[in-house]
Amino acid sequence: MKQVVQNYKSGELAVLDVPVPECKPGGVLVRTSYSLISTGTELMKVSEAGMSMLGKARSRPDQVAKVMQSVATNGLPATYRKVMGKLDSYTPLGYSLCGVVEQVGAGIDDVRVGDLVACAGNEHALHAEVNWVPKNLYTPLPEGLAPRHAAFGTVGSIAMQGVRQGEPQLGDVALVIGLGLIGQLVAQLLTASGARVVGVDPDPSRCELAVGLGAVVCGEPGSPAVDAAVESLTGGHGVDQVYLAAGGADNGPVELAARLCRDRGRVVDIGKTRLDLPWNAYYEKELDVRFSRSYGPGRYDPEYELDGRDYPIGYVRWTERRNLACFLDLLARGRVDVEPLISHVADFDDAVKTYERLKDGELKAVAVLFRYPDGPAAEEGEARAAEVAVPAVRRGTVAPVPSRPAKASVRLAFVGAGNYASSMLLPHLVGREGVDLSAVVTTTALSAANAQRKFGFAEATTDLDAVLEDPSIDAVFVVTRHSSHAALTRRALLAGKAVFVEKPLALTEEELADIVAAVEESGNDRIHVGFNRRFAPLLQEARKRFGARTGPASLRYLVNAGRLQQGSWYLRQGTEGSRFTGEGGHFVDTASWLLGSDPVSVYAVAATGGEDLQIVLRYADGSTATISYVTTGTPGFPKETLDLIADGKVLRLDDFVRASVFTDGGAAGRKRWVSSRLPQARDKGQNAQLAAFVRAVRTGGPMPVPLESLVATTAATLAVRTGLAGGAPVTLARAR
Repeated sequence: MKQVVQNYKSGELAVLDVPVPECKPGGVLVRTSYSLISTGTELMKVSEAGMSMLGKARSRPDQVAKVMQSVATNGLPATYRKVMGKLDSYTPLGYSLCGVVEQVGAGIDDVRVGDLVACAGNEHALHAEVNWVPKNLYTPLPEGLAPRHAAFGTVGSIAMQGVRQGEPQLGDVALVIGLGLIGQLVAQLLTASGARVVGVDPDPSRCELAVGLGAVVCGEPGSPAVDAAVESLTGGHGVDQVYLAAGGADNGPVELAARLCRDRGRVVDIGKTRLDLPWNAYYEKELDVRFSRSYGPGRYDPEYELDGRDYPIGYVRWTERRNLACFLDLLARGRVDVEPLISHVADFDDAVKTYERLKDGELKAVAVLFRYPDGPAAEEGEARAAEVAVPAVRRGTVAPVPSRPAKASVRLAFVGAGNYASSMLLPHLVGREGVDLSAVVTTTALSAANAQRKFGFAEATTDLDAVLEDPSIDAVFVVTRHSSHAALTRRALLAGKAVFVEKPLALTEEELADIVAAVEESGNDRIHVGFNRRFAPLLQEARKRFGARTGPASLRYLVNAGRLQQGSWYLRQGTEGSRFTGEGGHFVDTASWLLGSDPVSVYAVAATGGEDLQIVLRYADGSTATISYVTTGTPGFPKETLDLIADGKVLRLDDFVRASVFTDGGAAGRKRWVSSRLPQARDKGQNAQLAAFVRAVRTGGPMPVPLESLVATTAATLAVRTGLAGGAPVTLARAR
């Protein structure tokens, strides 16, 4: 098998062929599907290995002290040989992964061969194709959790242990200093715990990411916005806890913690940072300084980690393994979202190059995953009649598309230039800085010429092959009839283009599977579906005002679709699919975005003899969304109204013209936020969506919506037809 190793003396990184470990009693052999690079801890180790001997000594004074003690005990020659022998050897990297159990050792009865597990430990969850993992350092995956997300289990446990040390309570205000991988997870866990989070990091992109994942305000150290937020949220008293998730030799984080923490507040050190405590500041506030030791109780105890001796839950509620299981549960229920943290997924064979790019600063990343050749095993057995498989996405299994550097402008091609493209997309792109409209492709020369004249395309053509083969084209917009979306999307992906496809992505499960297969074949996952409502400014603001929730939610979405005009191509269900198949993804996507996860089942019923549908989506955390899709209402009533109810709060959206949020303010009474705009200023998010897509293509950053979510939304939309035919709920089984 292959494993990533490093020579600490020379700094050399390599992927070596090494023997497969033995399956010892008390543990399991795990074939890795994804392993996570700790961009903090591991990069620090990689950087230290590249230092001179003097630099290594300065960076690890603790090890120097051990050497000096050995010299005193064993003499200089013996100590020298020992130290040089240890330095001039390969050491492993990695400590967080997800994989499939290949062999079960004696004494193990909680997992079977073929089970997916998340694994921890810098000696057991290594960047290697196969690892032996003892019982207390693995845990099975909850149903439906993606392996790439489960690979975050160890770092999630580190963040969770830090949060537990801070003992946050509902309503607390917490400051997170350092918004790298651990800091981002700490911020999300605090938000899930009911705390309000203020973040600090010198990198604006990390601040923006944390705010998007639930933090109230984030800014650079010394930012007036941070000071103002702490002042406002705490009434001038200071934050209840500070979490130090930063690294380095700067004492600024410790000083900032003292300045912004309240009297008798808690400061928790999670990262490896300088701790030169300013005595007066910490003494006068009597600050409680705490340390968080890795993944939780059991860490560094060989009887727990190697011998499998658990601590009684009545005495130690949260051990390493229980922390790991808890974090995976939060992931599965959508309370923590790691997908936006994934900056890059690299093939395991490219491990050395990936580390070098990270070390040299060429690859800026919060989290990087290694993807292994043999992914998770397929589900056993055939799908049941009331079960639809959601295609799993395994990118780049054949020929990955090379990453592209950020560019000043992107060259776009449109395939199709009908009403929607001409009215809702192209007006937002014409004249946009950094956008070149390079080509428009239609089936008739005249329509292409019209689009060229109106929007200024450099070229108008009917030759799609020529456009797809043009290496200067960065992205292709598929804005054609529904029946052609899947095939055109597949062709564009295989040609290495980023793709914006107007909904629907596919009309059948087979078409959806073909698109996922194209992603696997090409390694190109640069795709976005035009689900624009989640980008609507009014809904974005309402969601922010609604805030985080702790319990299940109920969502009601009334779509007053109205009747179609005679002759509309939407009526051609034989070739273009049903009307709901065509546009229902909008509403499924909006509901899932508001609820923070993808549906696990779909139940649909139709009015007798009509097109009106009632669709119930169920989510893993117990939330439900009911979509009433009706065609028999009056056009005088708004097309879309939505209510979201959870935790004593209600969010209401009235056709993207007015939004309201009602909250129970307790003793302070009820609170209400209302925002509205003129009907002619109704904004359903097209402009913001296009800006996000263009930015992703230009910078090479993540696409606006994760591919897994696009696939899940499409599968749920298609499951409506299956449910109507079978008269029973349809389970959306995640393929593995």
